[in-house]
Amino acid sequence: MAISVDTFFLNPDAQGTLQAQIQEMIAEGVLSGRFRVGEKLPSSRKLASHLGISRITVTLAYTELLANDYLTSRGRSGYYVSENAPVPPSYTPPQRSDDAVDWSQAIARTFTGGDTPRKPRDWRNYRYPFIYGQADASLFDHANWRLCALRALGQKDFAALTNDYFDQDDPLLIEYIARHTLPRRGVTARPEQILITLGAQNALWLVIQLLLNRGRKAAIEDPTYYTLRDQLTHVRCQMDCIPVDADGLPPEQIAEDTDVIFCTPSHQSPTTATMPMARRKQLLERAREIDAVIVEDDYEFEMSFLGAPSPALKSLDTDGRVVYAGSFSKSLFPGLRLGYLVGSESFIRQARALRASVLRHPPGHIQRTVAYFLSLGHYDSQIRRTAKELHNRRLVIEEAIAAHGLSISGVGVYGGSSLWMRAPEGVDTAAAAERLREKSVIIEPGAPFFAPQHRKQNYYRLGYSSIPASRIEPGLALLAEALKPF
Repeated sequence: MAISVDTFFLNPDAQGTLQAQIQEMIAEGVLSGRFRVGEKLPSSRKLASHLGISRITVTLAYTELLANDYLTSRGRSGYYVSENAPVPPSYTPPQRSDDAVDWSQAIARTFTGGDTPRKPRDWRNYRYPFIYGQADASLFDHANWRLCALRALGQKDFAALTNDYFDQDDPLLIEYIARHTLPRRGVTARPEQILITLGAQNALWLVIQLLLNRGRKAAIEDPTYYTLRDQLTHVRCQMDCIPVDADGLPPEQIAEDTDVIFCTPSHQSPTTATMPMARRKQLLERAREIDAVIVEDDYEFEMSFLGAPSPALKSLDTDGRVVYAGSFSKSLFPGLRLGYLVGSESFIRQARALRASVLRHPPGHIQRTVAYFLSLGHYDSQIRRTAKELHNRRLVIEEAIAAHGLSISGVGVYGGSSLWMRAPEGVDTAAAAERLREKSVIIEPGAPFFAPQHRKQNYYRLGYSSIPASRIEPGLALLAEALKPF
């Protein structure tokens, strides 16, 4: 690999001769790790031309660095960073502390310090990863995904790959969602009522930006998806955190001055509770009484291996007051970052305009690849394969939970890929999670899911989508030991 000549600049205020400056510049690049062992430096002719100096100056600098073992010469091939050079293990840019800007004052609104926890990036290196929402390589259809991606790169799809859609989306993907995905949830929608988003999280952000501000109130489930609560905090709206029960969000607890209701009827996040049909109708009636909008996050509806799922709340909506959010990131893989919003045309028109002003549209190649993966039947095959395996793991994990005396707090009616668990009173699952990492076990502490005023430390979530069935019981044995009260 060659080092680009564009990385070399002379400082007009630097001290010393030009030869010394070049030597210092190259030595600093080697010492900082920017220039790595074996990388080729620009030829003396090219570097001299780039810097506007004499070639002999560059040659003398290279010769001095060669003598000091920073560089090595390979005949007519040129100069390379020497294997004997004092190269650090990795490149770390020098830290600057001379900012003249007081960023604590310059930043008008902060977006850090929320509850969103960070999952370990090396979770695949753990033997017992009870981690939620990550892809299992053994279940993913790599071959057909690759073929769809290559097809989307073809000349026939050149426009879909390269065009600027501005505020529009890939018509093939929109058509599939309208004709196949939504009807499975009992939802009917025209293309003008569908918007592609960068995952469900982006969909929720668009909704929040359009529907809420300081003067409006949101009702959310408690516990809930912590990123949703963080996003609501950023817009500084009023927030009612309503404790859920075994059937999800209680409609009678929603205040009359509520403007927007957020809920996860199919699989309450994180308890996995499934909202019964009678309560869904009560929720719609309550929203009608107070003239509120409902935002339905319908994640994981595909993972209904325990039985057929209930129709989406959106399918029961006759007022156009339900905004529906779906995602392919959970059913395919989280790095895909592709979801969609469905709502009244007036709302989607504004969401489309907001999205266009921020990111225009999700990448065309990704949209077309997913459209092919869906339309050619690969998606349905993967869902069936994944649901079958998750059903098997669910049986194994429930048996192991019973054998080791662990307690399930929430059980979804239709399936899913996680269980909401309760440890004995007095157990801090965050502290237990840290201890378990030393034993190569990952669990997700439950405290961040709860609103601060309702925070509970003894809950946790167990995901089983990324751990082989054979490792579930040994992992839960270690978990049970770690959760014993002191």
